[in-house]
Amino acid sequence: MKGIILHGGHGTRLRPLTHTGPKQLLPIANKPMSEYCLESIKEAGINEIAIIIGGVGSNKVREYYGDGEKFGVNITYIKQDEPRGIAHAIRLCKEFVANEKFLVFLGDNIIQKSIKNFVENFKNSDYDSTVLLCEVDNPSRFGIADVNDGKITKIIEKPKNPISNLAVTGIYLLTPLIFEIIDNLKPSWRNELEITDALDELLKKNQNISYEKITDYWKDTGTPDDIIHANGEIIRKMKEKNEGKKEKNVVLDGKIIVGKNSIIESNVKIIGPVIIGANCKILENSVIGPNVSVGNDSIISISSIENSIIMKKCRINSVTKIRNSIIANNSEIKDEDGNEKIFLLGEGSKISL
Repeated sequence: MKGIILHGGHGTRLRPLTHTGPKQLLPIANKPMSEYCLESIKEAGINEIAIIIGGVGSNKVREYYGDGEKFGVNITYIKQDEPRGIAHAIRLCKEFVANEKFLVFLGDNIIQKSIKNFVENFKNSDYDSTVLLCEVDNPSRFGIADVNDGKITKIIEKPKNPISNLAVTGIYLLTPLIFEIIDNLKPSWRNELEITDALDELLKKNQNISYEKITDYWKDTGTPDDIIHANGEIIRKMKEKNEGKKEKNVVLDGKIIVGKNSIIESNVKIIGPVIIGANCKILENSVIGPNVSVGNDSIISISSIENSIIMKKCRINSVTKIRNSIIANNSEIKDEDGNEKIFLLGEGSKISL
C-alpha cells in the first residue's frame, strides 16, 4: 500500500505567513504540520510516499524532507502546476500508485489517533474507499457525509444547510478505481476537481464506500486560530522533558518541554503547556504560556506571551502582552507600549512600537 501527502495550495487564509512557503511547513509544537501526517502514514506501515508540491516555496518541501531517508520512508515528489483541486492532485499519482490500494492525507490535517487499524481494515476489505469522518460544530465549512443505517448515502461539499455534522476529514483510503471516476469528473464552481464530488460519484456507482469515525482530536488547520489551537493540543500530548538550564527563582507550572542549550533566567514564569526549542534564551521578567511554542534560537525578554506560536530565530523584547499570535521565523518585536496585541507576522518581519 502507498501513501500520498498533499502539500500544495496557496494558503490564502494564512497570509502573510504563507508568502514565503507552503502552509504545511508551518510549525505546530516546533515541527512542520505535514511531518505529523508523514509520521502517521509511516506508523500505519506505509513507507512509499508521494508528496504533491506546487505553489510558493515548494522547493522548501524538497529541502526539508529530501528523499525521506532521515524519516525512514521513501519519498517521490509530484508537481501540481496550479491548485486544481484535491481530486486533480490525486489523479496525478496514478503512475505512482499503479495497481495498489493507497492512502491520501492532506498535509494540513492534524490527528492524534493512530490510523493503523483503519488502514489494516481497508487492506483486508473489498471496499472501493474508506472515508474518515469526524463530528464537527461548524459543518458548513467541510465536506459532509450523510449516514443512515451505518452506511454513507451522500457526500456534499460545504453545504449551506448541512445534512449532518459528520465532516469528511482530509484522510482517504482509496483504490485505483477512483482514477476512472476523476477522469469523468466536471470542475466545480471553483474550477477545481473536488474530492467530495469524486467520492459521491463513486458512491453512486456501486454503493461500496465504508467509513470510520475519528473520536479523538482532529483539526483541519486552515486558519491561524486552528493552528494555535492544534499547537496547544499537541504540546499537551507530548512527554515532558527539560534539556536546558534554569536559574534561581524560576516558576514552572504544568507540562513544559525545553530543548538543548536553552537558558531560562531568574524571575521567569512558564505556564504549560509550553515547548521551548533548542538554543533559546528566556530572559528575566518574562511570562510564557499557557499554550505557547518557541522555536529554536529565539530570544525573549521582558515579555508576556500566551496562546501563541513563535517560530525560529525570533527576537522579542516587548512589554506589550502578545496573545493569540503567530510570529514567523527571523521576526523581531520591540516596544514599550504595554498594551495587549495580536500579531500575524510573516517571515523576517520587524516591528518597533
